[in-house]
Amino acid sequence: MALSTGSKKIKTAVFISGTGSNLQSLIRFSKLKKSPISIKMIVSNNPKSKGLAFGKIYKIRKNIFNFQKQAIAEKEILLKLKKNKISLICLAGFMKILSKNFILRFKGQILNIHPSLLPKYKGLNTHEKALKNRDKFSGCTVHFVTSKLDSGKIIIQKEVRIKKNDTPKSLAKRILSQEHKLYPKAILKISNL
Repeated sequence: MALSTGSKKIKTAVFISGTGSNLQSLIRFSKLKKSPISIKMIVSNNPKSKGLAFGKIYKIRKNIFNFQKQAIAEKEILLKLKKNKISLICLAGFMKILSKNFILRFKGQILNIHPSLLPKYKGLNTHEKALKNRDKFSGCTVHFVTSKLDSGKIIIQKEVRIKKNDTPKSLAKRILSQEHKLYPKAILKISNL
């Protein structure tokens, strides 16, 4: 997918469920001159998500949807995305799996960041799995989202060496700091395709 930028920035929505640290790094990136994106919307399934505070700080519209009725929530989200002319979705710690229908509506325009070197360790508890298997490296991956969990085309990856005394928490922390650098790089890469 070539996201033609020209002088206009790509209107982007970021989906979060938690602390929003990747959201914050994407917002900072979006403010740079070289950045091809402009973040217009924050979407969350969690009203207690700490990341929603960044909406207030940076004056970005935030929307909370109840995913107990996922089909209804997704319909509402799609309407909001259309209304705001969003052409790129960045999933950043969004803990809900989007339906096939939703993904097809935004085919090739949804990115996700995952805390492992895909195709290894799809889904949850990636750090525990890497440590349990005594891997020498773990890392993070930015990929296109398809209806198959964590299986879309890989855009970019970053290796992180696993230390002898690593715990899932210490490894997660080091990988997260790399995620913050990797996501903007992936966006630059696809916008120049």
